[in-house]
Amino acid sequence: MKALYRELPKKKRAVLRLFAYAEEKPELQRYLRRSAAFEPEVREVVLEILKNIEERGDAALFEYTERFQGFRPGEVTVSAEEIKKAYRSAERGFMAVLEEAYANITAFHELESEKSFFCEGENRVILGQRVTPLERVMLYIPGGKAAYPSSLLMNVAPARVAGVQEIFLTTPCDGEGKISPHILAAAHVAGVDTIYKFGGAQAVGAFAFGTERVPKVDKITGPGNKYVALAKKEVFGHVSIDSIAGPSEVVVIADGSADPEFIVLDLFAQSEHDPDASSVLITDSAELATAVKTLADEMVATMERSDIIRQALRANGAIVQTKDIREACEVSNMIAPEHLELHVRDSWEILPDLKHAGAIFMGSYSCESVGDYFAGPNHTLPTNGTARFFSPLSVRDFIKHTSIISYSKEQLALSGEKIAQFADHERLQAHAEAVRARLRKLR
Repeated sequence: MKALYRELPKKKRAVLRLFAYAEEKPELQRYLRRSAAFEPEVREVVLEILKNIEERGDAALFEYTERFQGFRPGEVTVSAEEIKKAYRSAERGFMAVLEEAYANITAFHELESEKSFFCEGENRVILGQRVTPLERVMLYIPGGKAAYPSSLLMNVAPARVAGVQEIFLTTPCDGEGKISPHILAAAHVAGVDTIYKFGGAQAVGAFAFGTERVPKVDKITGPGNKYVALAKKEVFGHVSIDSIAGPSEVVVIADGSADPEFIVLDLFAQSEHDPDASSVLITDSAELATAVKTLADEMVATMERSDIIRQALRANGAIVQTKDIREACEVSNMIAPEHLELHVRDSWEILPDLKHAGAIFMGSYSCESVGDYFAGPNHTLPTNGTARFFSPLSVRDFIKHTSIISYSKEQLALSGEKIAQFADHERLQAHAEAVRARLRKLR
């Protein structure tokens, strides 16, 4: 059936499938289910790359870079002068936009800053928590056709605000060793001086294990293809990571007051990223559902990435009709989307009903593009339903917490036997005796 369906003329095929939630709930759940699983052949390739990088260091890294990027590294980093040159050569109007966007992103993340705290109790007991930044992080930025300076700004800003001492960027170069000038210009705006010319799983491995010319880091963040995502998953433990990013997602909840054109373009905006991207409209209005379905068919041919949009919408797009907006919220919570747009009369009224989303865009004029580029909150968001338990990239990803405990003799004299009894109950003799030895000294 699937093969026959693909052979139908494009004009006969709707790009969005319509579901009636009440009648088709089980089928809809299967259709919308997302997974972070990787194909066995991808895992086999990634594990081989990581093993070689760990064992052979730069030699393996340079071989993979030549094989996959067509470039045999001589100089492994971009010079500071090349970064400045890209900035000076860039179109001034666009640079002004980048600078304002970075200022917005930084200002938002400054609100997330955490401070160490200490509290003093009776008998000179001091308890607290010390907040310190990570020392070294690597931010992975895709290159080539997916060279997005916005990703650079979104990764650098929270690391800078957190106070990370050394921020390394890596992004794939072309066969001549050149990096996207837009990436370089954004790096200048964000104050990044060290950019490596590697991409793929081999870059992740190099920074996770360290090589002769690549430093080992404490954390790796940033988006990438499935090889990069799986490599991050496999090196977790050697380093910290942000999350395992999957294809991008948007859910739009809309009522009869919504503008069909806004919705269609927002669904297209998500779908043009990737054939695996997911774009879903949930509405209680049959009229809006019909209007969006019809308009999507009419407008898709006008998009520069129309083929990618068609593939994405046919594979992972849907219009879900519900009995009311409360039920629409139920469907959204089931999906736990990366991006959630609310095109309803009063978006704040339904906000308490929405439990799971990476970012929520309130009202018809808060489209996802606003968050992707300019507003300030981070656009690195949990995918594949992981918004149920993961959060957006933030300053918290680049700091760590250390507990501080200062007990006095007086307090140990009061609490020590209780602590020892607790250890006795768990049959940990040395734990108990470590306390009782001190108590004997105090008698």
